[in-house]
Amino acid sequence: MDREFSKIARRCERAVITAYSDLRGFGTDDLSAYTACTTLYRIHHPEASLNEARRLVAEWIDHHVTRGDAGPTNGCECDPSED
Repeated sequence: MDREFSKIARRCERAVITAYSDLRGFGTDDLSAYTACTTLYRIHHPEASLNEARRLVAEWIDHHVTRGDAGPTNGCECDPSED
């Protein structure tokens, strides 16, 4: 995947996708990278349940990494200008 993260409006989403891509690029297995990114999301959003974090991170990875879709996602409820 190329580095067009500037199109990702939410900083938490961009951080998750950057971390996942970098971890995988350095040889981290998929499950460990996913788990790390779920933790990262919860650092940005401590109010989120573990299930919510897992769902969003999986959706973002599928959207941006697996499918390579550059369009927007439903994402989280944070305001990109405040994140």
